[in-house]
Amino acid sequence: MIRKYISEKRSWLLLLAVLQLITLFVAYVDSSIPLMPVLYIVVLNVLLCVSFVFLRYSRETSFYKSVEAWDQTYDLNTVAQAELPFERIVLEALSSQTSRYKRESSVNYQLLESEKDELLSWIHEVKTPLTAMQLMIDRLPDEMLQRQLMYEWLRVHLLLDQQLHQKRIPFMRNDLFIETVSLEPVLNKEIRALKSWCISKRIGFDVELEAEEVLTDGKWLAFMLRQLLTNAVKYSEASDIHISSRESQGHIVLIIEDHGRGIDPRDLPRIYEKGFTASRGRQDSAATGMGLYLTKQVAEPLLIGLAAESEIGKGSIFTLTFPRENDFLKITGM
Repeated sequence: MIRKYISEKRSWLLLLAVLQLITLFVAYVDSSIPLMPVLYIVVLNVLLCVSFVFLRYSRETSFYKSVEAWDQTYDLNTVAQAELPFERIVLEALSSQTSRYKRESSVNYQLLESEKDELLSWIHEVKTPLTAMQLMIDRLPDEMLQRQLMYEWLRVHLLLDQQLHQKRIPFMRNDLFIETVSLEPVLNKEIRALKSWCISKRIGFDVELEAEEVLTDGKWLAFMLRQLLTNAVKYSEASDIHISSRESQGHIVLIIEDHGRGIDPRDLPRIYEKGFTASRGRQDSAATGMGLYLTKQVAEPLLIGLAAESEIGKGSIFTLTFPRENDFLKITGM
């Protein structure tokens, strides 16, 4: 700040320096004026000016220091009180701009909330005809047509489910219910939902659970597993998907391994980015780039570690590491 202050006062300091130099120059060229007394006066003037600058520095920069340290929020209480006229101009401008942003933010928030509520209502309404469609598909005599329609129905159902949970994720911390969840029924339910798709692709599941219970939110865990299993089925053909669990250093680890086409190593660091589709996934119109992104968004509040390994042509392994009981003190303290 000292450099900025000197730069701000540079023109005045130069003016004072020039005035002292002019005084010395006049005393030097005019022999009738004694040089030493004038030099003494100039030295005193310089010392007085330097002292004055240092004394004024603290007072004249305190307001601007508080503005510089301001966290750019709508709260101006952390900004020092303006005392000088130009400081008042700055503070009034900040106050006016902050008030305008508050009003605009409030209006935009209300619009977003209204849009979110309308979308959630629409999704719930669409589920009714989807359920009716499923019942009609189940009664079709043509098995081939039935499987094809069920596959398309499942795609629509999963996309709606993604959209529904995507709107809920920003508020999921208010909806968490941490309890002991049994993995087997949750996995069985999600596998059954993919049954028709798996049959058409000749995909089976091999489930071996050494550790059967985890501490988490069952509803959000089901959503995470839905995304991972859907991806595993989507990118596999005529192979088994292996699901296992074990305990490691007090943590329960759930492993989902497929033998599909795999992920390019250069794409692995970006698979959790919103809308990112791997280089091999760009050829697939069904890829949205949202499944793993939403899975990561859900895993973070639940303190679930999410890791991926993959090799092209050999498949992918996704590992979920669940927190220990003591780790949930971080959640309950929020």
